[in-house]
Amino acid sequence: MNCTLIPLEWRISDAPVPYAEALAFMDQRAAAIRAGTAPECVWLLEHPPLYTAGTSAAPVDLIDADRFPVHKTGRGGEYTYHGPGQRIGYVMLDLKARGGDVRAFVRDLEEWIIRSLARFTVKGERREGRAGVWVCRTDKGAPQREDKVAALGVRVRHWVSLHGIALNVEPDLTHYDGIVPCGISGHGVTSLADLGLTPTMPEVDMILRAEFDTVFGKDFV
Repeated sequence: MNCTLIPLEWRISDAPVPYAEALAFMDQRAAAIRAGTAPECVWLLEHPPLYTAGTSAAPVDLIDADRFPVHKTGRGGEYTYHGPGQRIGYVMLDLKARGGDVRAFVRDLEEWIIRSLARFTVKGERREGRAGVWVCRTDKGAPQREDKVAALGVRVRHWVSLHGIALNVEPDLTHYDGIVPCGISGHGVTSLADLGLTPTMPEVDMILRAEFDTVFGKDFV
């Protein structure tokens, strides 16, 4: 039996992409992947400022509904923020062909973020019961705290993944004030810039692509 290597497609958008446009693309590509008429795809992009409500979003966690547009979405999770300075990775993979393990896929997304952060000398960590990737902060004269540096939320349709990750590079962190991020209170949010790092978005993209290959493999067989 012969095997053919089908390269995964990478899309990178420099200008902010409207949320509805991104959803429409993901829906179309997921259907094409399932039908075998298009390759798997990872799309790196930014959105204009907006809030999204996942399938578990509680209305009480939307503190300021008039601040930015609010989009209901089919991904798992609760409220989150998207906006300029945040690198979003929408990941459309054939999970059935990759082993059919959704839990492993989610852990691989976390591992992708953690490995990418390590390239910037940032130690990203998982926390049981708290989605996303976290960093421990010990600011001078203040007690240690944990802040979220990256969020993730996925949807799986006919064994094809949609949505993915959101890594805070240099967003306006005050924009999170309009929600309780991911329904988790008592913890903050941070970014690479907030941690004192100043990579460009192309540098972030380069590392994300390299570490994606490390975790998921460069090609699909």
